[in-house]
Amino acid sequence: MAVTDWLTSEITVQPGLIIATIGIAVAVAISLQSSSSSSKTEIESIMKTSSPNDTGNDTSTPSSKKVKFADSNSTKAGASEALRLTMKQGDQHMKHYNAGEDGDVIARKRTPIEEEVLKKVQNAEQIVSTLPKDHLVKHEVDLFLPELLKDAIFVGHLVTDLDSVAGAIGAAELYGGKAALASDVNSETQFALDQWKVDTPPRVEDVLEKDPDMDVCLVDHQQTSQMNPKISADQIVGVIDHHALQSKTIVTDKPIYIDIRPWGSMSTIIAHTFLTHQRRPPVPIAGMLLCAILSDTLNLQGPTTTEWDRLMVAVLADIAGVKDIQFLASQQFKAKSKELANLSAHALVNGDQKTFSFEASGFTGDIGFAVVETTDDDAILDKVADLLPEMVAGKRENNLQCLFLAVVNIVKLKSQLLLCGPTEKALATAAFGGEISEDGMLMDLGKRVSRKKDYIPVITRTIKAGWSRPKDMKRGLSTVSLDKLGTLTVDPNDPMSKVERVGSILQASVSPQMKEFREMMSTRDFGETGDDEKKMETDETLVIG
Repeated sequence: MAVTDWLTSEITVQPGLIIATIGIAVAVAISLQSSSSSSKTEIESIMKTSSPNDTGNDTSTPSSKKVKFADSNSTKAGASEALRLTMKQGDQHMKHYNAGEDGDVIARKRTPIEEEVLKKVQNAEQIVSTLPKDHLVKHEVDLFLPELLKDAIFVGHLVTDLDSVAGAIGAAELYGGKAALASDVNSETQFALDQWKVDTPPRVEDVLEKDPDMDVCLVDHQQTSQMNPKISADQIVGVIDHHALQSKTIVTDKPIYIDIRPWGSMSTIIAHTFLTHQRRPPVPIAGMLLCAILSDTLNLQGPTTTEWDRLMVAVLADIAGVKDIQFLASQQFKAKSKELANLSAHALVNGDQKTFSFEASGFTGDIGFAVVETTDDDAILDKVADLLPEMVAGKRENNLQCLFLAVVNIVKLKSQLLLCGPTEKALATAAFGGEISEDGMLMDLGKRVSRKKDYIPVITRTIKAGWSRPKDMKRGLSTVSLDKLGTLTVDPNDPMSKVERVGSILQASVSPQMKEFREMMSTRDFGETGDDEKKMETDETLVIG
């Protein structure tokens, strides 16, 4: 792929969307420069290896016999831990670890984020290999960076989130300006700042108080309703964003720099621009950008995720030296869950969910197990009416036989298990034997608080001991067709781009399906028919019950 082809491959024009790219300017700059043929070769190399749809060798399903590590520091784009725990050939998509006093080996499927970065390992390593070893080194070829952004304040939106803060920090490093906050940081952003040892930027009000005439570049937003009121439209010299242009978009009296791309995260844009300018972001910056992309794309599983987001995550994980990207993502989610008001039911169910595979005499299939750690479990349990439809939809969409959600109070060290169907109720009763609420949807797990030590080993032993679905068990919500379980959408007016499921008939608590379900779950009689299991495997309109 030629340099101009790669640089302009992402350029599209859509109604209501402006995409400004440096592609033409870079192509012209390279064509006019003859200072170093090796420099040009380096640039062309990074362009050729960076196409987001080109995964190179198929590393999504490597066997343990094929995996080779150049040295102990190899990160494999954040998936070295996933590869290290890969099971024998034929089980390429599994991880395993010992758990339980009897030494049971428990297999779990690789998480979606582990699978995604494994697909990008080769491209990520090739891209990083072309970058200068030192982040202070700049490429010999003079590439275009807008002068009007130099020394500007880079600031995100009110109710600021991780993408807004990380993007501002990264942009300030890239363009030569100063990062600032529009509002106080949330718990997830504070986690990332602490994780990568980055100083918290000052508030934009404080910066402008010292120098009222400083130019401002807005990041992660362009609507006046999301802008800090201390910022005047006359001060704005640029916008770097990934949201659609809608009502209350800023209006300026002069031309400004615009870079708006239809990607899942604003930090993806900053990371991409670092690479196209042959700049290696410093490790703390790479780490912040990585965490921001994971946050905004819901660990690369959100509806706005693009191939560019996936590629940049792999590249940044390599630069930042992350070996276990799933662990990073789970720790980040735990930090985010401290502020429950900002999390949708979809985020709570999918934020820290892992899938485990079983093959025994009485049960074969995948079981999903999600965990939410919080200091206020009542706030989560009050959302059961929202969590249940999301669990049912996720169970069907991911072809799971069971899906559990454990709500763990990390202060009182106790937990509750949310049961979304009769299969879950039957298995949990056999495994844990905890007291079940009157409505049949919650089980008290007592002092069990660890998925790795307390939940999965017990379920594993129960299934290995011969547990199977009761033959007279009803199907629960398995009569609801998938197309009636709603779709995931992003609220365009939410500065944090909250992802929610809309249109599910289960969200109406008075619906006939929910009424029948509640009546069934509140009784210990699982009902009738033993042939439903086979029927559910072949009927596409049914939710596995």
